[in-house]
Amino acid sequence: MINMSIKSIVAIIISAALLQGCIAAAVVGVVGGASVATDNRSLGNQIDDQKIELDAHKRLAENDALSANTNLQVISVNGSVLVVGQAPNSYLRDQAIKLFSEINGVNQLHNQIRIGNTTAFTTKTNDIWLTSKVKTALFSDKKLNANNIKVVTENGEVFLMGLVTKAQADIAVDIARNVGGVNRVLKIFEYINQ
Repeated sequence: MINMSIKSIVAIIISAALLQGCIAAAVVGVVGGASVATDNRSLGNQIDDQKIELDAHKRLAENDALSANTNLQVISVNGSVLVVGQAPNSYLRDQAIKLFSEINGVNQLHNQIRIGNTTAFTTKTNDIWLTSKVKTALFSDKKLNANNIKVVTENGEVFLMGLVTKAQADIAVDIARNVGGVNRVLKIFEYINQ
C-alpha cells in the first residue's frame, strides 16, 4: 500500500514537471505563430534569419569537435546573430565563431560563448521556464509589442533581440530584469524610429 502511494506521488511530480514544459512550449508556440504576422522584419528577412540558423546548425553538426564538446545555440534577427552557450576552451570557441561568421547573410555576430562545462539538464529546463516567464511578462505590458522581441535564456542570462524603438527596448529590459530567477539581462536590439 505504501509502495503504491509513493508511485502515485512520483507520477504526480513527473506529470507536473511535464506540464510545466508543455506550458512553456505552448507560450513559445503561440508567441512564435503570432510573431510572424506582426514582426517588424520583412517576411524575406524572417526567411533569411531561418536560413542562417539552419546553416549554423548544419555546420555545427558537421564539425565533430564542436558538436561533441560544445553546447551552442545560434539565433538570428535581421542578420544580427547571437551565439550563446559553452565551449571547454577558447580554441573551440574561436573555431565556432569563425564557422558562424562565414555564413551568408550574417551582418553582425554577437559572441556570448562562455568558456566552461556545458550546462546541466536542470539548468536548460530552468532557462526554458525563464524564457516563457519573460515572454509572458512582455506580453502583459500594453505599451509593448512583444511580438517584435525575441527572448533567449542561457544559464540564467536573458538576451533580448529584435527591431524596436529605444523606448520599447528600455521597457523590455526593465520587465525582464524584474522576472524572478533572471541573473542578468543583455540587449541586442536594432533600433527603429517611430
